[in-house]
Amino acid sequence: MTTITLIGKDGCHLCDVAAGVIEHVIAELPEATADRIDVVEASIETDPTLYDAWWEKIPVILIDGQLHAHWRVAPERLRDALLDAAKKVEA
Repeated sequence: MTTITLIGKDGCHLCDVAAGVIEHVIAELPEATADRIDVVEASIETDPTLYDAWWEKIPVILIDGQLHAHWRVAPERLRDALLDAAKKVEA
């Protein structure tokens, strides 16, 4: 299973855009790959540790706990990273 974590906060326009990009990219992946992706949203408003680490960089996208992007997410780069993560899980 691959986990994408979207760190943001309510009312963050770029966070909403990032969530849309994530949803769109996953929808375009092969079904077998998409079914093994879990999307988790976390808020800097409710987690002081996340706030301290990321408040000035939201939205932040982590893939399996590793930083993938902040501020803006490129669909092609996200797609490639998710396909790479899927290959690692299969291996």
